[in-house]
Amino acid sequence: MPTENFKLRNPLKVFGYNDEDILPKGGIGAVLARAGIGKTSFLVQIAITAMHGNKNVLHVSLDDSVKKISIWYKEVYHHISEQYGIQEENRNWERILPHRFILTLKVDGFSIPRLEERLNDLTEQDIFSPDIILIDGYPFEEQPEETLADLKRIADKYSARIWFTVRTHRHEDTGPDDIPVWFKHIESLFDVIIQLKPDGKKIHVRNLSKDALQSKKSLLFLDPSTMLLKESK
Repeated sequence: MPTENFKLRNPLKVFGYNDEDILPKGGIGAVLARAGIGKTSFLVQIAITAMHGNKNVLHVSLDDSVKKISIWYKEVYHHISEQYGIQEENRNWERILPHRFILTLKVDGFSIPRLEERLNDLTEQDIFSPDIILIDGYPFEEQPEETLADLKRIADKYSARIWFTVRTHRHEDTGPDDIPVWFKHIESLFDVIIQLKPDGKKIHVRNLSKDALQSKKSLLFLDPSTMLLKESK
């Protein structure tokens, strides 16, 4: 398939959202899952979809190095290219790569003022202006609600969309909506809440947002062999 005529479709559209980006400008979303289930792979696919649409993605990692994150992107893009028959994979990757910027910050040194300072540096010097910000490894259980409100302010300030990964645990208490009890007090700050839940050989992708329009015919799962998002048949 010629890359100049190819546009990746956001797979989350199957949940009934009208906006191709799912999140509104200034909105924030969460991806909930246990360790090793596929949260980072999920975010990388959201990022690559945006990059294909000429949107800038800032990937903030609090756990992994730039090299490790870069490898992750390249592997996921290789699987996407195979799945969609994208021609000239390497050439096309180089074309969209300027739309991504990786920023690493250690968890113990992470703060909202520090993140905002780095963002100001990038934008004021015309180095990079993000449309989407991914924050991977944020310690939600240790952060007060006021901190998340500050992050919401940053999303509004830059007219950006922010996605977070949220680590959950196998034996923690959950409500009837399957959302961890400890997460309930910050749930209202999120526009979209996605859960990755293993079931046998599949990892189901569930929309836990209160206004979710779940489709009984079009559900998503992560393919364990490639970690790509796919629609259930």
